[in-house]
This record gives sequence, C-alpha cells and structure tokens, in this order.
Amino acid sequence: MAETVGRVAALRRYPVKGLSPEPLDAVEVEAGRQFAGDRAYAIENGPSGFDPAPAKLPKTRFLCLMRNARLAGLKTRFDDTAHRLEVERDGALALSVDLSSEAGRSEAADWFTVFMGDELRGPLKVLPAPGRHTFSDTSKGVLSLINLASVSAIEDFSGAPVDPLRFRGNLDFEGFGAWEELDWLDREVLIGEARFRVVQRTVRCAATEVDPTTAERDMRIPKLLQQNLGHADCGVYAEPLTAGRIAVGDAIRLA
Repeated sequence: MAETVGRVAALRRYPVKGLSPEPLDAVEVEAGRQFAGDRAYAIENGPSGFDPAPAKLPKTRFLCLMRNARLAGLKTRFDDTAHRLEVERDGALALSVDLSSEAGRSEAADWFTVFMGDELRGPLKVLPAPGRHTFSDTSKGVLSLINLASVSAIEDFSGAPVDPLRFRGNLDFEGFGAWEELDWLDREVLIGEARFRVVQRTVRCAATEVDPTTAERDMRIPKLLQQNLGHADCGVYAEPLTAGRIAVGDAIRLA
C-alpha cells in the first residue's frame, strides 16, 4: 500500500491566550517547545494564584473563549519586535500597547475591564509567560494539530459550515481521512524538516461552540462529537522531537 502523505494547510500562533490567531507562512520549531510566542501572554480574570512551577491552572482562571465568547469579536495583531499588541474592534483600532512594559500591560487590563463588563470575576491583569512557560491548555511543549477532513466530517454531522478556527490549532493539515489522527497516539510524524511524537488526543470544550467571526455561540460541537462518535475528541497534540523549519505546503507523513 502506498504511503499516505498529507500537506500542511495552515500555521498559526496565539500570542495572547483567548484572543485571535496570527497566521504564519513558516516557523522554526525547537525540540520540546511550542511555537515561539504562542500563548506568551494571558489575561487573568480575578486573582488566579498563577505560578509557572506547578501544574497548569484551568483556562477559566483567564479570559478565554470557553467562558468569554465576546473575545471572538476582536481582531488582534502582535509585533514580536516591539512587543506591541493592537486590538481592533468593529473595524477600528481600539488599543495599541507595549506588553513588555508594566504600564502597557496595565493599560491593556484597563481596556479589557471596560470591554468585558459583567463577565469580570475580579480585577484583570495581563500576565507574561516567564522563561519557557506557556499559557496553553497543557503543560507539555506541544503543537495542536487539526485534521481538516475531521472538520469536514463535523460539517456533515451538523449540516452547516464549520470554520477550522473554532479549534484554535497551531497547524491544520489535509490529505488524511477523517479521524485518522486519533489513532496516531504515541506515533511519530514527520512535518517539513521536523519530527514530532503525538502525545495526546484533544478533548474539545465549549470554546468550539463560538463562531470565530460573529462571536455567537451557535454550534454545540462537543455535543455533536459525543452524539456521533461517543467522545468529544478532535485533533491531537504533538511534541517536537527535533528542531527544523516547517512551512505551509510542507509534506506531513507518519514516520
């Protein structure tokens, strides 16, 4: 049987947890680490007791789409060099701050305090990720991989279009059958110049219910998955085993 070879369809990172993604054409991967700059900041929703040393805090301690669908109505950009976050609301620039400075993080917290309104659980605080820490949903240095064929299968379940951005993946791929990725646990995958090991299936939460364009909670994807598959998994986490460059269009194959 011929080897199945897929293709990287999209790459993206999320500089601030819960806010919009930044598309990438290519990225240099480091062994044992997530994309550089991915979930590098988070907005604490009330005192969280954040400490990078212990296990991860629940995402609900921070602003996140699972609880705060209105975040999807914002379009954000992040400049790595200047550490500047720009937030666009209703087509107009609403905030531009330097997140590397305490003053800039304080200004951002003040703006989001007004924007979030009655969804606040306490004072907001913008937290930078120290060292190799990341505000991802797992303590491992991993990438989130999304199989576009599985997304198409969810469209068949729902009878409506499903934007892959609902799944907030780092890498979308095509060329494999629906749900094949769920059988890759503990297997190695070659993507571009880098080698990965699939370490975990991704259990979907209520964040996927939010339309990334309209910010409406309009599709109960975890329930659809449970009804049709008996579980709520879609996509996998993969840990980089080697360094290397990966780019949109690169081949992806099982080792």
